[in-house]
Amino acid sequence: MGPESEAMTSNDTPRAPHPYVGMWVTADGFIRQELLPNGRYDEARGRRRSAYTGRYTVSGNHIDYVDDTGFTATGDVRDGVLFHEHLVLYREGDQRVRREGTGSRG
Repeated sequence: MGPESEAMTSNDTPRAPHPYVGMWVTADGFIRQELLPNGRYDEARGRRRSAYTGRYTVSGNHIDYVDDTGFTATGDVRDGVLFHEHLVLYREGDQRVRREGTGSRG
């Protein structure tokens, strides 16, 4: 047995990622929240990358978040829109999301 047999253990049963995995953004593009397939999230705010990071769990259309400082939050996906506390986020590429630099912020 060589090192090749050990290398096969990490990826031997690939699964399709959860449908909510991917990038979610506010309509103005200021907040970008990426739900990663490993149960982690990474949220950018404006030019501040990784402003918030942590883990999430999905139950039905409900998402529970725990950031790396221990702060908790929730979200719900309804009709393809993520309602995360006071934020409304859309899938990246959704027509309701304005391209960066076209918002009303100066």
